[in-house]
Amino acid sequence: MIEATNLVKSFGSLTAVDNLSLTIKEGETIGLLGPNGAGKTTTIGMLVGLTSPDSGNVEIRFGKAGKSSTQRSATGSPSNNTVRQRIGVAPQALSLYGELTAAENLKFFGSLYGLAGGKLKSRIEETLEIAGLKDRRNDRVATFSGGMKRRLNIAVALIHEPEVILLDEPTVGVDPQSRNHIFERIEQMQKDGLTILYTTHYMEEAQRLCDRVAIMDHGKILALDTVEGLLEKHGGRSVVSATLHPQSSRTNLPAEPQGDLLRFESDDPIKEVARLTEAGVRFQGLQIANSDLESVFLELTGRQLRDSQ
Repeated sequence: MIEATNLVKSFGSLTAVDNLSLTIKEGETIGLLGPNGAGKTTTIGMLVGLTSPDSGNVEIRFGKAGKSSTQRSATGSPSNNTVRQRIGVAPQALSLYGELTAAENLKFFGSLYGLAGGKLKSRIEETLEIAGLKDRRNDRVATFSGGMKRRLNIAVALIHEPEVILLDEPTVGVDPQSRNHIFERIEQMQKDGLTILYTTHYMEEAQRLCDRVAIMDHGKILALDTVEGLLEKHGGRSVVSATLHPQSSRTNLPAEPQGDLLRFESDDPIKEVARLTEAGVRFQGLQIANSDLESVFLELTGRQLRDSQ
């Protein structure tokens, strides 16, 4: 559905996106996982035509719902407005008017997409329900909490019933209740068959929501796969940290203990612990740390994900 090929975008001496290629299939949720400054927001800007690439191309195709397509390159801007109307964007920088109420914001943005009359009214009600803001419909957005604004920001992106939605850091600065509400809304979008691009620097979000995850840093996609595929290829081995019983056997250990503390890596930690137990090794405490997306990021970049925030 979305095909980005060799996208490059620089701002002065800074290369924000460096020869990026990405394919997003219809109905798929792709995560762009990387620290602040990795180039995620610039990538979204080029995908929707808000930012012109220095080179490269973007093509968006719609299959089941129609035959429209659009192409963008360094020398051209989006020419097919019909296609753009089938895309929703919830930017990291909130696109809301604080002096307007929640309902007035939705009415304004819905009218920009050509909605009017009964259709616009029904979509306002539906998206207020999606955002969990029906009881605050007539309150000025300036009075809203950060989480409420984020939820309304997503509602605005959904007002025109898009087939593709791009969510740029949608949970930044929100409270746990709003974050969980946003997750539930995204999971409903997935059930409804929307195609979603989700940028985040929170690994647990990517792991929960995304069919595939692109690890991104310094404008490059370093790896792209399912979470399971990334863990298998780049996650490294599991780490076992144990406290040995004073009367435990200390023969045939996989590593030299430091006093009563034993730490070792294993491809199959459960099997290794079982082997040690059968050999007479007794544990007072045991912890197994399996590889996760942070260990994948560390393997690919040599530094912790949040070092760049």
